[in-house]
Amino acid sequence: MVFNKPGWVVCHPSKHGPMSSLVGAAREVFELKKIHLVSRLDRETSGLVILAKSSRMARLLQVALAERMVQKHYIAFVKGEMLERIEVSKALGKDPNTSVFVKQCVLEREGGQKAQTTFKPLEFRNGVTRVAVTPHTGRKHQIRAHAEWAGFPIVGDKLYGPDPLLYLEFIEHGWTDRHEAVLPMKRQALHAQSMEFITEEGVFKYEAPVLADMETYWARCAVAG
Repeated sequence: MVFNKPGWVVCHPSKHGPMSSLVGAAREVFELKKIHLVSRLDRETSGLVILAKSSRMARLLQVALAERMVQKHYIAFVKGEMLERIEVSKALGKDPNTSVFVKQCVLEREGGQKAQTTFKPLEFRNGVTRVAVTPHTGRKHQIRAHAEWAGFPIVGDKLYGPDPLLYLEFIEHGWTDRHEAVLPMKRQALHAQSMEFITEEGVFKYEAPVLADMETYWARCAVAG
């Protein structure tokens, strides 16, 4: 089962009932006793999420993930003009300089997890670049942390954008006037566009078009200023 998940949808089941998550809703709507989450996304990230209805298919795709026989491609909007392809090969780990527990950062010292991301600029409009992103590893918040380190934070990112405290403020108070003033989108402009699994039973490739909220923002960028 392949979904083009909107932003703000949680993947994992939660305590708020079956319809509060993608997995729970899929199980309820399709009357499935068991379902396997093959790939997941952060709540605010849109795009491809894959669920398997059988243990056999779940195992087939998860083995490909474990053996890095999967190619993933994302679309992101980043702040600034990216003029050329950027390869970031920097280890990631918990950020020691922030009060936000979940925030990751590039660690120049030993101890981080190896991570590699490719950013390829596609088009520039009024201070924003549309970028094709290929994560070669699968670390927590990898694309967002590497984009921040490279000097091109993702548009709308509350945690890896202008101030990580925006993330805590949003959790406590929701969308505020300060968010409205500094964040041009209400979610991070990151979309999982395609995945290709190379397995012993063949190649499985899935694609999901960029969703309307990101395309609407990109259209506004063409006339901004």
